[in-house]
Amino acid sequence: MSSRSNRLASPRATLIVIAGPSGVGKGSVVRRLLERDPDGLAYSVSVKTRAPRPDESHGREYYFISEDEFDRMVRDDELLEWAPFVDHRSGTPRRFVERSLESGRDVILEIDVKGAEQVRQRVKDAVLVFLAPPSMGELERRLRGRGTEDDERIAKRLETAEWEMTQRGWFDHEVVNDDLVHASEQVAAIIDASRAGRPAAG
Repeated sequence: MSSRSNRLASPRATLIVIAGPSGVGKGSVVRRLLERDPDGLAYSVSVKTRAPRPDESHGREYYFISEDEFDRMVRDDELLEWAPFVDHRSGTPRRFVERSLESGRDVILEIDVKGAEQVRQRVKDAVLVFLAPPSMGELERRLRGRGTEDDERIAKRLETAEWEMTQRGWFDHEVVNDDLVHASEQVAAIIDASRAGRPAAG
């Protein structure tokens, strides 16, 4: 990864990372945060190499691209972070994040734990929030409730989640998503505190 990623740190804006196991509710929390602060938060739309689910559309939840296009973006250093999932790859386009932070607008990323680890290494002042399930049993219930994957893929996601839960110690904050409204309020408070603690634009 190019050293230019170090320029993403900005005294006027913050990169906020929401990470956690698949099915924990990252997307639902992020949607509430964007509804609460549509002008102050910019949402970075990830690229994915899988097909969209029935409730997803290209350019809204994700950009759905080919494996070849993903390879090109990796090769051309166009991704701030990227990681493999059970059946696809996902990454964060660098250019949107750079432009938003440089303009003074906070950026929120909804990514997995491996991607969050890359951001931690490359963006010094990023705020990392681990979103945890109340229990592994509840996480499995949520995954099955989506109705989008078979038992084998759910088992792989749960296996990955077990490992992801062991990584939560290096995050700046941990929020348990046992109630969507309460969890969203906790993350909003973390964002507000990060804003209060940074120097004013000069």
